[in-house]
This record gives sequence, structure tokens and C-alpha cells, in this order.
Amino acid sequence: MTASSDFATDLLVIGAGACGLAAAIAAHDAGISVAIAEKRDRPGGNSSLSTGSIPGAGSKYQNAAGIQDSAEQMIADLLTVSGHHDADALTNLMAHQSAPLCEWLIDDLGARMELITAYKHVGHTVERLHAPRSRRGQDLVDDLLGFVSDRGIPLAVGNAVTELIERDGAVVDARIGDDVIACRKVLLATNGFAANRALVARFCPEIAEAEYFGAPGSTGEAIEWGEKLGAALGNTAAYQGYAAVAYPQGALLSWTTIEKGGILVGRDGRRFGNEGAGYSGFAPNVMAQGEFAWAIYDQRIHAVAMAEEEYAEMSDMDGIRWADTPAELAAMVGIDGAGLKATIDQYNAAAQGHSTDPFDRQHFELAPLMPPFGVVTVKPGLFHTQGGLMVDQHARVLRADGQPIANLFAGGGAAVGISGRSGAGGYASGNGLLTALGLGRIGGLRAAAEVRGEV
Repeated sequence: MTASSDFATDLLVIGAGACGLAAAIAAHDAGISVAIAEKRDRPGGNSSLSTGSIPGAGSKYQNAAGIQDSAEQMIADLLTVSGHHDADALTNLMAHQSAPLCEWLIDDLGARMELITAYKHVGHTVERLHAPRSRRGQDLVDDLLGFVSDRGIPLAVGNAVTELIERDGAVVDARIGDDVIACRKVLLATNGFAANRALVARFCPEIAEAEYFGAPGSTGEAIEWGEKLGAALGNTAAYQGYAAVAYPQGALLSWTTIEKGGILVGRDGRRFGNEGAGYSGFAPNVMAQGEFAWAIYDQRIHAVAMAEEEYAEMSDMDGIRWADTPAELAAMVGIDGAGLKATIDQYNAAAQGHSTDPFDRQHFELAPLMPPFGVVTVKPGLFHTQGGLMVDQHARVLRADGQPIANLFAGGGAAVGISGRSGAGGYASGNGLLTALGLGRIGGLRAAAEVRGEV
């Protein structure tokens, strides 16, 4: 069944990040007409700014690499990081959908992605992240845009939806400027609300003063529309921060530098917490240091991180300074040399098993740190929010009474996330793109089934 003359399209997807593009592809391939409206002049949103990493538990690529994994192990890993929250059922769903999602992207669609075996990253006990070879989310977005174009799916950039129109409890139309778009179904893929300072202050006050480094289009329309429609919200105080944005380059300092044995210090040259909390969970610790902190690691760790294009570009922009002694390194960036030397000595002793780490760090990887030492000036940032509209297993938006709002779906940052109820500590690597692509695909397929009268 395709759109009749009474409808502009069967499914209107609002937002052209990874969620919206995946939803449109899935719905189109399931036999219905789809159109995408994007308010910005270019698609991609936060997906373009990510590393493009998606966890896939038990994927065929893990099996080929001899990596033992399962959805149940992934659920346990995610809940260990996040704790129980408003969307535990979604954690379960996403874990079971993760491997089929990665296989759909790579095998069925042809995305240029691969299993990452060089690291596990935050929250994962085995190597299960799948990402573009470049570790750039823009490459994944470009692939998805190509798939959309190949299918002839209309994508209108610079077209902001300003209103959802409800009739008899169901969403029936959407307004773009003076035009009303008649559609059978709507899927919200508008990302979160991290660029809306009022909403951040309302829901995530602890990070409200941090600089925002995400996509400018994350202004929270889904929250505002949903509240007008009586939608339930979940996990709205959760967010993804980033503890180490290189300054002044503005690029993410790859967390591989810390995960592989690097440390973060304040102006006194001292560590201020367990870096094992991860790049999101450690962001509040860095905020407490003032404007800046400093990442310290060595040439061996640098060599591993150089496999990532964004890190290599940051290095080419002279983002890293090198010295043979802690004192020389500290003098380069204006931090306390004696404090840094004492810190490195103490940290190396713990890495060698000669003492206990004072912050209970358990994994040191390539440490102890050895000269030459590298330093990068960093600052913390807010990247995206992790709460939103409550959805069910079909990505349908739910009212406060648990009943779905007819014809309305949501995914990605518009929907509730799986990173805990509050704060930055519940975020595991890939959580954002997993719910973006996973719920996008699920919502697109369900919308198609409803239009075709199959459910």
C-alpha cells in the first residue's frame, strides 16, 4: 500500500541524522513512501560528529574474529554502567537488536564499517564496537545519505517542522512554514535538547554551565511537542559529556589515549579522579578543575591513537607537546612541574603493581608512562542529552498512561536513552548511535507494517 492522493507521504521523518536516515531506508524497503524533512542546511547532526561506533553483541564479525559475546553479556555490561533506569526494557531490546543492526548496515546496505579489535572502549567487556574504518561518524552518515539517494527518497534540507497536528488523539499532519504536510505516520529523529540551554538547565542542571560541542540542531523540539501531546518522558537528567576536548583545536582528544594508559591532571599537576569512569562519566570531574585540564600520555599510546583520523588531524594541528621529563612538559603548558613528576611516579608505581592506585584505577594497559611524554590541553564539554520521549518496543511514543500516541514514533536523541536516569556516568560507548539507528530502523519497519495493514 502506498500513499493515496490524500497524503503527501506515508511516513514523514523529521530529522536527517543517523536515526532519520535509517528509518527512511527501512520504511522505504518495506514498501511505503517516505520523505525526510531536515531543519538545518545539511544533514547529519550529532551522528556526523561521532566516531560512528555501534555495539553489536554476537555479530558474525565477532564470531569470525573468535570473540565470544551475547546480548545477555551486553545487557549486563550496560546495566553495570548505567544502573537500572526508566528504560530497562529498551536496554534489553537494543542489546538483542545490536548484532542484526550491524549486519544490516554492513551486509544488506553496504556501509563501510568493520569490527574494532584495537580497543573495547567505555562500558564494554569485549570488543563489540563496529565503526567506519576512519572512526568518523561523517563517513557513516555519507553512506546512509547515499543509500537514501539511491532509493530516491526525498530529503528536504532547510525545512523546519514547526508543529505536529493532532486529531482525535492521533498525529495526522505536520506543519512546515505555511504548508501542512499530510502523512499517515511521523517519526521524530530530531536529536536531543543539548543546544537548548533552558531545557538543559531544567533537566540537567549539573552540566548547564559546560560549553556545548554538539550539533547546533539539537534544540529539543521533540520534548516540546511531546509534552503538548501528553507524552511521557524518561531519563531526562542523563547526558553524554566529554572529558577531553582538545583546546584550542576543538577536536575530541581520542579517549584511546586515556584508556591505553594516559592520565588527566589539573593545574597543580595532580590527578583528580579515576579516569576509568570513561570520557562521559569523567566529564564532571574535569569541570570541577576550572577551565582546563591536561592529558598526559606517551609515544607508545600516541602511536595507537594515530590510527584514528581525527586524532591524527589534531596532532597535525600541533595539539600535542612533547618533552623528555615531567618538568619540561609542565613548563610548556604552565602547570606545576613538581606535582606532575610526583603524580607520574606514583601512577607508574601503581601501574607496575608496586602500590595501589589512590583513585582505585584498575586498568593501566600500556602504562607505566615512559619518555617522551605528551601533553594536550583539554576542557570538558556537553555533547548530547540521553533522555527523551518514552517509547515501546516498536519505537511508538507513549503517553503517561503507557498507551501509544497513534501514528507517532521516535528514536535517537528524541527518545529516551539507555544511559541511566541522571548524570554522565551511565553512558557506554555507542549508546547514542545504537538507539539512533536501532530505534530508527524499528520505527520505520513498524510504521510500514501499520500503513500496509499488517498489524
